[in-house]
Amino acid sequence: MGLDSVKKYLQQDGNRLSGDVIDGMPPKFIEPFIMQGLHLDLVEAGRIVCSMKVPPRLLNTGNFLHGGATAALVDVVGSAVICTVGTFHTGVSVEISVSYLDSAYVGEEIEIEAKTLRVGKAIAVVTVEFRKKQSGKIIAQGRHTKYLAVASKI
Repeated sequence: MGLDSVKKYLQQDGNRLSGDVIDGMPPKFIEPFIMQGLHLDLVEAGRIVCSMKVPPRLLNTGNFLHGGATAALVDVVGSAVICTVGTFHTGVSVEISVSYLDSAYVGEEIEIEAKTLRVGKAIAVVTVEFRKKQSGKIIAQGRHTKYLAVASKI
């Protein structure tokens, strides 16, 4: 791929949605876009299990679950699991890492399991694992570290 091809791909040169359409999207649309169709199967202290069928809107050019969508789900579900241990705010992300191990295709049902590793006064660390629901095969493993805003002593 030459430099011009890279430039054209990144700028999209009108090949996708127009700027007016994109700019007209509501603020904070990304979470509903990613989470639409997510079903909560289990919530307990320190653990959440969700499931969803991979929708066409979350596919990459290879026609399987997009890595960015996977990372966004690590963020959202990983943040939610922090609240299950009595923390009422989830802070801000310090680090998110994802290891991609397999692919999930449109219509395939996946399971997303988030667990707290540690929730302290200032830092929370969680893991989020994606599996094919039918076989249990791991698709991706994520780790999310968040800074929990420390209350002022003033």
